[in-house]
Amino acid sequence: MLRRSVETPSGALDFFATHPVFRREEFVQAVDPKGTRSPRTLETLLGYHMSTGRLVRVRRGLYASVPRATSPADVVVDPLLVAAKVTDDAVLAYRTALEHHGKVYSTNNECIALSEHAVRPFMFRGHRFRIVPFPRTAGAGGPVMYGLLPQERQGVALRVTTLERTLVDLLDRPDLGGGWEEVWRSLELVEFFDIDQVVEYAQRLANATTTAKVGFFLEQHRESLMVGDKELKRLRRLAPKQPHYMSPRDSSKGRLVPGWNLIVPTAILDRSWEEPA
Repeated sequence: MLRRSVETPSGALDFFATHPVFRREEFVQAVDPKGTRSPRTLETLLGYHMSTGRLVRVRRGLYASVPRATSPADVVVDPLLVAAKVTDDAVLAYRTALEHHGKVYSTNNECIALSEHAVRPFMFRGHRFRIVPFPRTAGAGGPVMYGLLPQERQGVALRVTTLERTLVDLLDRPDLGGGWEEVWRSLELVEFFDIDQVVEYAQRLANATTTAKVGFFLEQHRESLMVGDKELKRLRRLAPKQPHYMSPRDSSKGRLVPGWNLIVPTAILDRSWEEPA
């Protein structure tokens, strides 16, 4: 058995109690802020607490704490916390951001986060975790860091994209939202958007097709979301000059919406998912 000084350094058990999911470097900073212990000792310490059922390893360098009187097999690990802790810069985004905000039409088992670090998709307890790069700005190519909201979940600080950014991101990448029907139905659960922020972020992306998608969605919902002509005009100026497909993979079934130079799938225009009256 490990010596007590190694097994239970000051603050280690308190750290587990307040960090349901954590990265190795967070643990090291908490229990050894001055760097007096060797990396091997700290790895041994984590291994010891895994062997006693106090921790579950999610993947290399990422752990979940197991509350007392709970077995590792029975502990419920919040998949959104896992996604938020995969990297030190992770941001819950796309459909997972809507899930955090409580605005998804249906549930699935994929969690998505933005990060500047490359991480291969992985599975944990029936959930698939996917890390995608931040969208880049036009020209300079830097990551777009607009619309990132500090939040707390189970007492853990994390970042998530705002509803305004999430709207634009999902229209830009509907594949990360479960497809058009899921994206449309989920976004329609949101009662209010700051339209100026939506337009601002769309302008920062500087993607004509995405801008047209955003304008089309807002125009379709202008009454419920209180969208003004001024905001639509700002977006229309950035729309493509020639017709663009809203969904290139489904280019055979669509109709042109002239105001946005956007060829929209008929399923969206006709809202095919709605049952006939």
